[in-house]
Amino acid sequence: MNTSEFRRRGKEMVDYVANYMEGIEGRQVYPDVEPGYLRPLIPDSAPQEPDTFEDIINDIEKIIMPGVTHWHSPYFFAYFPTASSYPAMLADMLCGAIGCIGFSWAASPACTELETVMMDWLGKMLELPKAFLTEKAGEGGGVIQGSASEATLVALLAARTKVIHRLQAASPELTQAAIMEKLVAYSSDQAHSSVERAGLIGGVKLKAIPSDGNFAMRASALQEALKRDRAAGLIPFFVVATLGTTTCCSFDNLLEVGPICNKEDMWLHVDAAYAGSAFICPEFRHLLNGVEFADSFNFNPHKWLLVNFDCSAMWVKKRSDLTGAFRLDPTYLKHSHQDSGLITDYRHWQIPLGRRFRSLKMWFVFRMYGVKGLQAYIRKHVQLSHEFESLVLQDPRFEICAEVTLGLVCFRLKGSNKVNEALLQRINSAKKIHLVPCHLREKFVLRFAICSRTVESAHVQWAWEHIKELAADVLRAERE
Repeated sequence: MNTSEFRRRGKEMVDYVANYMEGIEGRQVYPDVEPGYLRPLIPDSAPQEPDTFEDIINDIEKIIMPGVTHWHSPYFFAYFPTASSYPAMLADMLCGAIGCIGFSWAASPACTELETVMMDWLGKMLELPKAFLTEKAGEGGGVIQGSASEATLVALLAARTKVIHRLQAASPELTQAAIMEKLVAYSSDQAHSSVERAGLIGGVKLKAIPSDGNFAMRASALQEALKRDRAAGLIPFFVVATLGTTTCCSFDNLLEVGPICNKEDMWLHVDAAYAGSAFICPEFRHLLNGVEFADSFNFNPHKWLLVNFDCSAMWVKKRSDLTGAFRLDPTYLKHSHQDSGLITDYRHWQIPLGRRFRSLKMWFVFRMYGVKGLQAYIRKHVQLSHEFESLVLQDPRFEICAEVTLGLVCFRLKGSNKVNEALLQRINSAKKIHLVPCHLREKFVLRFAICSRTVESAHVQWAWEHIKELAADVLRAERE
């Protein structure tokens, strides 16, 4: 493909994408395929001679689209939102064209410096404590990770390295292995499974702290676990507090947990993967109170802030905690400015070496929406979730299972888990809307998350009427 054909095909692809987004409401939100559907539809090996672009585009509709779950459909209410906007798509095109691998400042100065500035922009939008910002030569700073899972793992590994160095400085005879076998980390029993996975990868024990009646981690339960584990000779070193849990969007009590972590010299990592975007709105900023006690904080603009995946924003109070854990300097990666103190090399802040020019997406989106536009988008989703909540509350057959704070509603039919499992099965089999469940204590619960950029009140109202009809079928079948 030469430049001339690229111009023509590029315009065709933009039209295809625009048509897809414009017409997505008319596509079935969940596909009608069985596992293994795709392999018989394509050759069993790559072509020896080139295919035409027309053939490839035709196969998109014939082969790919039948197996796509349309996350940006206004009838997609599963999981949490995944961000999408036209400015971010255009920035991704430019990112792909520039194609730099920005592991160091020298590898592409603009890639590094724009990321540093964008993370400060975003930190100011959240009103993060200044200790987390890079400007004015502070000790902290922000970095774009690939996902919240990566951010949690990076924080845990940095905390592990920090505590090992501290204990060995006090007792040089201690081996790393002797310390490692006693390290223990904590999170709420409502924390995302990625926290447990970080413990597995990091080779440390992870213990779940029982949450309270509002599904939040509280100080008393954490203190009880710390007392018990210290008495057993273990070394508590790391706590993950979740703001906006995946199950029900509950919030751990940072103002209680934070001071304990500081007093006990434990690293506090705050995971606000979904909810963090809402903190740009003054009316939701109080949910972040207590972040001043944290050592690291993360949320995903690629969930709810219109910046396409992947873009997970992580800040640390002391960037030396990260670089101290991951820094390696082979000759082929060194450059003359790396010790100037004026720039950062992000390869020392993350697990992979390579990184894309992801900050372009933030720059495009923040400039083309403005803070007020992003706030309006968040507020619209929250309003729609409360609209759905009010519809559920008007039907005596249903109950709300957790406080509705942002864009997630947890609800169920009053009755057995079996009847709710049957309702969800009917909903997803009908493929008109898409939901996923969770367990809250012993209850099987349906989650209704406001996800799509294009979702409107009419879609929410239609979804509720659809749910009510299927619920009537389920209850009728149970009576029979």
